[in-house]
Amino acid sequence: MDVLSEIENWPVDNAVSVVIDGRGSIAGQHGDLDKVYALASVTKLLSSYAFLIALEEGAINLEDPAGPEGSTVHHLLAHTAGYDFDSDVIRFAVGAKRGYSNYGFEKLAEHLQQETEINFADYAQEAVFAPLGMNSTKIAGSCAKDGRSSAADLAKFAAELLNPTLVSPETLSDATRVHFEGLVGILPGYGRQNPNDWGLGFELRSSKNPHWTGASHPAQTFGHFGQSGTFLWVDPVDRLACVTLTDRNFGPWAADAWAGYNERVLKAYAA
Repeated sequence: MDVLSEIENWPVDNAVSVVIDGRGSIAGQHGDLDKVYALASVTKLLSSYAFLIALEEGAINLEDPAGPEGSTVHHLLAHTAGYDFDSDVIRFAVGAKRGYSNYGFEKLAEHLQQETEINFADYAQEAVFAPLGMNSTKIAGSCAKDGRSSAADLAKFAAELLNPTLVSPETLSDATRVHFEGLVGILPGYGRQNPNDWGLGFELRSSKNPHWTGASHPAQTFGHFGQSGTFLWVDPVDRLACVTLTDRNFGPWAADAWAGYNERVLKAYAA
């Protein structure tokens, strides 16, 4: 029995899981790939890619002032601008800690809109979704949490993350390394991490413990999970990615299930 069928035992009404190999092909799947799910913070992966394209185009720059005084696009992308999770309250000095913030991402979208005079949802559609053929994907609201997509679409996106075409490999490699090293912070759902490593919008597995990916996942593994019960990870060492979507919010059930599941997926599909 394929490991992906384990999602049938999860306490959810609907779930789908798909594995993408290094060629960008679907290596395994279970569930309805065309059903559209709310992504919650997995939205940040899509938005981050749009921001990377904007950086390559020169529409925005990492050192552009954005957010609180002293903060830049760089700080906002890496969750070090000091903002509260979901408001404009300043919790710490710029660059002092890793403070995961939806609000900070929303300020990034505002900055991009100001610089390009293009609504962020339209920018993401034109820069990311249309070129990749992600016809079931949209961001309707916050660029941090209001995306909706299908596993079929996100499999295309995961293939792009394994073999980038919309940005240079060098740009993606830089975005998925640690930025502002050594910062302590809270990984939502998993507690204090020291360090709480992050890239440019991409959460990095690094040395985090506990974590939602498997114990055998390389430190270079990157991705994101969402409060709506969703995750996407990319393992650039084993050249493998996994998209899993559910319709039950993240909670103890997910914290208990995901790490072991992802460990078994990696072992089953890694070459």
